[in-house]
Order: sequence, then C-alpha cells, then structure tokens
Amino acid sequence: MFTIRAYGLLLHNGNVLVSDEVIKGRRITKFPGGGLEYGEGLKDCLVREIREEIGVEATNVEHFYTTDLFQQSAFHTTPMQVVSVYFTFTVADPLAIPVVIEPFNGMLGDQVTELFRWLPLDGAKPEELSLPIDSVVLGKIKY
Repeated sequence: MFTIRAYGLLLHNGNVLVSDEVIKGRRITKFPGGGLEYGEGLKDCLVREIREEIGVEATNVEHFYTTDLFQQSAFHTTPMQVVSVYFTFTVADPLAIPVVIEPFNGMLGDQVTELFRWLPLDGAKPEELSLPIDSVVLGKIKY
C-alpha cells in the first residue's frame, strides 16, 4: 500500500514556513501539505492543500524533491509506504500569513490544531521537524 503526499516549501528572507499540527493526538512539525486525492495531479494537490491549510493561493509551483528512499507511514500501523513530493512555491504576500513565534503556542485543544511559523534556515536542525523525510528535505534546502 502507498500514500502519495505533496508538500510545499515557502521560502522568505532566509526562512521556511513550517506547520505545527496535532495529528492523531501527536504534536508534529512539518512542511505544509497533505495527501493526494483521486483524480488530482500533484501540483493541484499542493495548491489545494495550501489553500485549505493556510488560506492563500500558491503560485510558481516548481518541483524540488521526490523521495528516493523507503519511508513507512508514521500514522498507519499496517504497512503503508509514503511517497512524498516537495515543491517550492510563492504567495502574493508571505507576511500576510498568520504565524506564531514559538512552536505550538496558541493551540486551543480541538479548536486550533494547526499553526504556522517561520523557521530560520540559518541554524535549523533536522530534529526540529518531526517527519524523517522532512528532515532530509531541510538538509537539501540549506545546502
């Protein structure tokens, strides 16, 4: 079994946008994006996910990286291989995106389950991201 995911890399002034989310009761820091739906192309998936999650329109969507390693899904107990495709994108006004400074600062139980913040690339460590593939991608962004 496979799950295909599309994730976005929004870069601005030496930072990358990350999402702090509660998924199945776990606090996860990851890049914004999500699962491909039937009948949808990968770029369309990313544009939809960014619109749903952040409320902005992703433009200039360009392929950055596709996983080239095996990754078991962190959220399935049965065998489920994750194939993640990462894209860079832009938005009209990155500074208009509501962000927090501290991870998970402002979570309100079940009411707010996702917040965004800018992660400075200078000094960012792979362990700041919860998903192994995101950590690999962070290294590719920085170098």
